[in-house]
Amino acid sequence: MSRADADPALFRQLLGRFATGVTVLTTRDQHGRPVGMTASSLASVSLQPPLVSVCVDVSADMHRALAWSGDFVVNILRKDQELLSRRFAANPAEGRFDTVPWRETADGLIILEDVLAHIECERFADFPLGDHTLFVGRVTGGATAEGDPLLYFRGGYGMLVRP
Repeated sequence: MSRADADPALFRQLLGRFATGVTVLTTRDQHGRPVGMTASSLASVSLQPPLVSVCVDVSADMHRALAWSGDFVVNILRKDQELLSRRFAANPAEGRFDTVPWRETADGLIILEDVLAHIECERFADFPLGDHTLFVGRVTGGATAEGDPLLYFRGGYGMLVRP
């Protein structure tokens, strides 16, 4: 016997109680243009091989770019980068990279400057699930910096408070 789905409003409330870090995914579209979007669905999948996953709405520009591209970067935001998160979450997507400092690796990956960490990924697999696709990336590199993460909780941004 199958039970009914949770109401969408309840579902949002339930998951809103789970604090997540905030990231900006970056890649290039089929025309070579940089594409980026805010995401809080990052998860570690495996150590051997090193895999991470992100979920992307099928209607997002990033979805089309990731479906085309073989590579992407997960940029983990610092506590003072809420405006950057909001910029990459806003619609329309045009102009998101205007005035945002970023650099390109030798492999053509797009890395946002001054983030807490970045994770370089090669697309490993993808799975259509409801109105999103779960993209799994094999981690091929990255770097970390010092600082505290930007968090998302109950529909708003927050910071880690250390005892």
